[in-house]
Amino acid sequence: QVQLVETGGGFVQPGGSLRLSCVASGSISTIYSMSWYRQVPANKRELVAMSSNRGRINYSDSVRGRFTISRDIAKGTMALQMNNLQPEDTAVYYCNADTQTDSGQTTQYLEVWGQGTLVNVSS
Repeated sequence: QVQLVETGGGFVQPGGSLRLSCVASGSISTIYSMSWYRQVPANKRELVAMSSNRGRINYSDSVRGRFTISRDIAKGTMALQMNNLQPEDTAVYYCNADTQTDSGQTTQYLEVWGQGTLVNVSS
């Protein structure tokens, strides 16, 4: 079983910073990409940043220049450094990974989600 666990959410004033972390565990053969998504109640979950295992990194327009994604492929960890946070960044942030697991002659490709961590930006 593959699990993702996020930590690092909390409350911060506008202009402040937070760092989110995500750790993958379980019988994982390969993680192809890891991403951060966020969701506000009643809205669709939106992509914030993505890091592929080939070094490709993408950011949404709303966070580019303020957020930085980093990843340790060997350790199966990922972080999101969020600077100059604004009230519109308030959301539940989710870690996401595209994974491959191998058991005997069976290969499974699984998209895995973490449980989410709340980021609340307010004065």
